[in-house]
Amino acid sequence: MKEKYDLLIVGSGVLGTFHAYHALQKGLSVAILEKNSKPEGATVRNFGQVVPSGMDRKWQNFGKESLNIYKDIQSQFDISIRQNGTVYLASNEEEMQLIEELHQINISNDYESNLLTKEQCLAKYAGLRSDYCTGGLFFPQEVTVEPSTMIHKLHQYMTANLGVDLFMNTTVLNTENRNEEVVATTSAGLEYKASKMIICNGSDFKILYPEIYNNSDLVVSKLQMLQTKPQNNYKLDGSILTGLTIRRYESFEECKSYAAIKAKENPDSFEKKYGVHILFKQALDGSVILGDSHEYAPAKDIDSLGFDLNMDIDNFMIEEAKKIIDLPTYEIQNRWFGMYSQCKNKDIFEHTIGENIHIITGIGGKGMTGSAGFAKHNIDKIFNA
Repeated sequence: MKEKYDLLIVGSGVLGTFHAYHALQKGLSVAILEKNSKPEGATVRNFGQVVPSGMDRKWQNFGKESLNIYKDIQSQFDISIRQNGTVYLASNEEEMQLIEELHQINISNDYESNLLTKEQCLAKYAGLRSDYCTGGLFFPQEVTVEPSTMIHKLHQYMTANLGVDLFMNTTVLNTENRNEEVVATTSAGLEYKASKMIICNGSDFKILYPEIYNNSDLVVSKLQMLQTKPQNNYKLDGSILTGLTIRRYESFEECKSYAAIKAKENPDSFEKKYGVHILFKQALDGSVILGDSHEYAPAKDIDSLGFDLNMDIDNFMIEEAKKIIDLPTYEIQNRWFGMYSQCKNKDIFEHTIGENIHIITGIGGKGMTGSAGFAKHNIDKIFNA
């Protein structure tokens, strides 16, 4: 441990880690403090897609920057990035209209996308059902990651090549501005000092600042996901997003037909109640990850979401997935949920204590896609570069 760092990061998930990454790129000294032996939150409990295509204009730009950052790191060190593209599959004429409109928006945004006919989709994606697909929109620049391993590999790269100090099993109990520096005090009684501090530990920041947390507009989302057994002699490239995704993702809200199409939906449907949309992604072991659902609660009432899996949601997702792709097996080997916090009224939660302690959290489902690009700009802002 150095006597004093330029920057302390509390939380070693993707948002905190990329703040550290960009500070290190500026030649600053950085320590990351993580309460567990490894990250256990949303960073490792997500779908593993980097999809700027699904974001609004502001976050699509951050996501495009993230793609470049991921690819640059991957060219030097394997952090599990695979450029295999994202496709949105339309199941009817309304969804086809939306992807055609989004394709035109992408042209004006200078973001590469390709419209695919039904025949092209059926040829490209093994097992895709002809009675489901009417066409697709493909984003060739987008990548997938392995969430269970990516952050650990990124930490290895940053420790070996960029000189980050990574302190695991280090629980921060208090942070304060003291004289001209910031101090983080741990449960072991150690003090870590720096010029500035960024707190990126998700909803855990309630331990440090319960009043700020309880008065925030943060809500927590619980997502259920499943993983099939490995699929024998079967290959599914990239991220497969489907009709319910087209009806859900922010980028489609810019489409001129979106409001009218959404107005026709049944507000009492199961997929509306649990925020279900159907995604597929093949993992490195050949299994296919299926998802996902969204249940919400105010951050201060996080316990109301429970710690059990709702089997009705899992069964619904499997039955819907079977209508889209005929996989060799739908036997499930793993089920889990992730929790992430997001803001009700803003796109990210930012709160500064004094001048040098910055709480940055509530990035929601944009974390894996947007963190790398957002953190670059945020480090510039915090250090007045």
